[in-house]
Amino acid sequence: MSARRQVLLRLDPAVHDAMMRWAGDDLRSLNAQVEVVLRRALTEAGRMPRHAGPLPQRGRPRSAPE
Repeated sequence: MSARRQVLLRLDPAVHDAMMRWAGDDLRSLNAQVEVVLRRALTEAGRMPRHAGPLPQRGRPRSAPE
């Protein structure tokens, strides 16, 4: 996998707060939520690059059912 790029993003405080709440509701970090929203927007606009890798798996691995 290629190295992930860092981006400085300036947001209106109200937008930041809304994104933080949304990320919390989805049990994601703000960074992960921003990437999900950007990927959805690119896909809906037909601009998602074919060579873009999948979202990295985050968090603990799921436990196997017993």
